[in-house]
Amino acid sequence: MYAIQLNGFGGPEVMEWAVAVDPEPGPGEVLVEVVAAGVNRADVMQRKGFYPPPAGASSVLGLECAGTIVKLGAGVEDWQVGDRVCALLAGGGYAQLVAVPVTQLLPIPAGMDAVAAAGLPEVAATVWSNLVTTAGVQSGQLVLIHGGGGGIGTHAIQVARWLGARVAVTAGSDEKLAKCAALGAEILINYRTEDFVAVVANQGGADAILDNMGAKYLERNVAALAPHGQLVVIGMQGGVSGTLNIAALLSKWGTVHATNVRSRPRSGPGSKAEIVAAVRAQLWPRVVAGEIVPVISAELPVTEAARAHEMLDESQTFGKVILRVRE
Repeated sequence: MYAIQLNGFGGPEVMEWAVAVDPEPGPGEVLVEVVAAGVNRADVMQRKGFYPPPAGASSVLGLECAGTIVKLGAGVEDWQVGDRVCALLAGGGYAQLVAVPVTQLLPIPAGMDAVAAAGLPEVAATVWSNLVTTAGVQSGQLVLIHGGGGGIGTHAIQVARWLGARVAVTAGSDEKLAKCAALGAEILINYRTEDFVAVVANQGGADAILDNMGAKYLERNVAALAPHGQLVVIGMQGGVSGTLNIAALLSKWGTVHATNVRSRPRSGPGSKAEIVAAVRAQLWPRVVAGEIVPVISAELPVTEAARAHEMLDESQTFGKVILRVRE
């Protein structure tokens, strides 16, 4: 098969579409012929050498894909060759073929094309595990979502609204904020011209904050929390080392979580399997009904993966960038 290979670490130019070894599905896995793969900031971090794949995972970039099952591993009974699926991956999506544990598969809804479906598994797993499982967001609460125009942000707005929460978002332009409003966000904060702490404080503080910035926003996020509020850090775009004001956190009875999906085990408590099962049972019916939709910013051929990464580096997107691997 062909796959995107890294020739060292660095800028987008280190990625090359080249021959790679065909994967084989192990017990409890299927082989998926990839039609499209989602692009995520974790891929950018891996390309730069800052986010290595977990032990045993493919070194090929790509944390989600959509396509068709072409081969079953031993013991697989609930899926068939020819099934259209999208999948949460620990790696391997930027390729023509990928082996996937069946516990990380989701059926592509009827009428949805593979390009749209490829933009769902990673954001759905991330948002569900953090807003629902970790933060326990409930109806009537205020959720602050940083990076509202990103792939995770656009999905998180929709999920939080479905849960009945009020949504505040930060984004870097009024155009992106207007699009966030169309998805259901009601408190719109341009981080270039406004102080999100002051805006959220006027609302009594945020009950939950979904943060992709990390160190840069740590102190300000704590200041923006409501009493008993929960800060969930899922990214490091603003650095890895910050100062945590314990007194401020104590005064809020607050909680800081830091999580990711990729390094979770395949099975067991807190695993990828557990997250995907919850997404399929509770969120996927809303996706099938068209109430929660994938937001796609751009679609490029996989041979233009470098351009896709440049788009994320330059913050040019609203929603997901998708690589089309096969017509």
